[in-house]
Amino acid sequence: MANTFSQIYLQFVFAVQNRQCLIAKQHKEELHKYITALVQNRKAKMLAINCMPDHTHLFVGFKPTILIADFVKEIKVESNEFINGKDWVRGKFSWQEGYGVFSYSHSQIDDVIKYVLDQEAHHQRRTFKQEYLRLLQKFDIMFEERYLFEFFEP
Repeated sequence: MANTFSQIYLQFVFAVQNRQCLIAKQHKEELHKYITALVQNRKAKMLAINCMPDHTHLFVGFKPTILIADFVKEIKVESNEFINGKDWVRGKFSWQEGYGVFSYSHSQIDDVIKYVLDQEAHHQRRTFKQEYLRLLQKFDIMFEERYLFEFFEP
């Protein structure tokens, strides 16, 4: 698109199926590299990634030509296949249905990168559920309790 200019920064958060702790520390770096390549192949820019044992944060510079739902679906499907192909878990690995996506301004980039990279420290103070609820409230996102219950209670 000639003469189209955009500035879109999105943080994606999605969980391992049933919030199981299946992403082992020894596999994080390889998974980060793989997901980063998936993001770049979709003409987006990975700004920060952190895969926790039971969920993942991606902070991405996004293009307006990309559909958010398709982007997340493709990242999740292809990373599922990658993890399963590596036999990193017993049984079949999969991501939980659904995700959170949160938008930020250019002036917030450094803070969000720090937040994503410091997930281990954040989770010493609050659980993933507390963190996710805080994001939903911070962004004034309406949600139905029953869906959150399904998301956090296997």
